[in-house]
Amino acid sequence: MARQRDVRAQRELLSNATWQVLAEDGLPGLTLRAVAERAGCTTGLVMHAFPTKKALLLHARDLLYERTAARADAAEAACERPSDALAAVLGQAVDLPHGHHEESRVWVGFLAAALADDDLAERHRAANRSFLARVNRLAAACRPEWTDERLERTTKSLVALVEGLNVLAAADPQTYPARLQRAALTAALADLAGSSSVTPPGRSGGGTRSG
Repeated sequence: MARQRDVRAQRELLSNATWQVLAEDGLPGLTLRAVAERAGCTTGLVMHAFPTKKALLLHARDLLYERTAARADAAEAACERPSDALAAVLGQAVDLPHGHHEESRVWVGFLAAALADDDLAERHRAANRSFLARVNRLAAACRPEWTDERLERTTKSLVALVEGLNVLAAADPQTYPARLQRAALTAALADLAGSSSVTPPGRSGGGTRSG
């Protein structure tokens, strides 16, 4: 039992160090040596958990997904109405006022890297499809009378909107400030709700980014 706790603690230490490197130095700075320095351990210890740079890279991509998925879970759980949950989940997928700028930059870095790496591309597709499924489920709860085709079109449009805003704001936050992001998302959600009853993103109690 103690051995299992040690392994979990070691992995948590390395995961935290991996995220610090990503947040501060980006994807190009993610090396076994850099993680070892942040964790205060030897490179050999890092290599014991992640034998190759590729293994470390895939772990980092999984770590990003786990962080964003957990926050989406919390955003959804904090809302009673499906419309508010949808607004909160989509709201946490863009920076808005929540300050997840480092996550956005890391996500963009992984997206670019996925274009030339099949394993990262598969991780990206899996995360995106999981997010699509969540948004589709919430949209269906808001509009149970809609056809599957309409729900799919609306879901993909909403996800494309928030992911597009996320990418653009990561590189140019002055042109795409939180105010503009919130207005664009609120307008898109109002069309789905058929009214102005949707709580603006970032104000629904659970809004805090998935993928």
